[in-house]
Amino acid sequence: MTAEEKKKRTIGEIRDSKTSGEKMVYTSVPDYTSARWAEAAGVDVCVVGDSLAMVAHGYPSTIPATMDMMVMHAAAVRRGAPNTFTLGCMPYQSYNTVDRALMNATRFMQDAGCDAVKPQGGKSQAHILKALVESGIPTASHIGLTPHTIAMFGGFKIQGRTAETAMVILEDALAIQDAGCFMLEFEAVPAPIAKLISEQLEIPTIGIGAGVGTDGQILLSYDLLGVFTDFKPKFTKRYANLTDVAVAGLKEYVREVKESQFPDDDHSYSVADGVLEEFLTLIEKRKQH
Repeated sequence: MTAEEKKKRTIGEIRDSKTSGEKMVYTSVPDYTSARWAEAAGVDVCVVGDSLAMVAHGYPSTIPATMDMMVMHAAAVRRGAPNTFTLGCMPYQSYNTVDRALMNATRFMQDAGCDAVKPQGGKSQAHILKALVESGIPTASHIGLTPHTIAMFGGFKIQGRTAETAMVILEDALAIQDAGCFMLEFEAVPAPIAKLISEQLEIPTIGIGAGVGTDGQILLSYDLLGVFTDFKPKFTKRYANLTDVAVAGLKEYVREVKESQFPDDDHSYSVADGVLEEFLTLIEKRKQH
């Protein structure tokens, strides 16, 4: 199936995956080219994650991502994957009030052409999530390890390792469901806990570092393809090593240029002999004046 033949997944299909048993495949893509790859591969949902602050802009965390940055990248992803459901992740402090959340979510939908938005949080954000849904904006959420509150956690730490903290995640998940969200994401939650919580819900779950018991999975495309190599999370499986391929190609390019092997005749434009002779004559005439 070509990208042109692919039909964009719908909210209904995503919700129905909870009962149909179809595992939904999500990947976070930061740009036009990676979005084209994802659509060609048949990914169900392209996520424009604020992780792009790290993988595309070199920041040490997701906190510096701005709405302007996110909308620009989301619009590029939309152009690269026109037939793939696109989910825009709302960046840090872009949804801390209902009015701000509505304004910024609208930018994702209206300016970037996203199909849905995803803030972070559960019970504490339920009123925000509900307001988005009631305004007609398809909304998901993100619980477990939430990068926007990383300072509160004291770093990237697995969530839900005790019965009490697992109950907090369950309550967050139920609040997200009650707010009308169509999906939620678990990050860095023990696999048995994520599976058990998922079984209590009527909406589908996707996981990143949350085991196989969720209704779908998400990984960063730059992680799984070996593009971003500053570090590798435990939950990331490398399906390719594109950085190795890229660096090898660039090294060969450097060598050939240094040794005057590139560009050769195959990669250069030529002119007819008569044109070159005429040009040389004109050069000589110019020198005589």
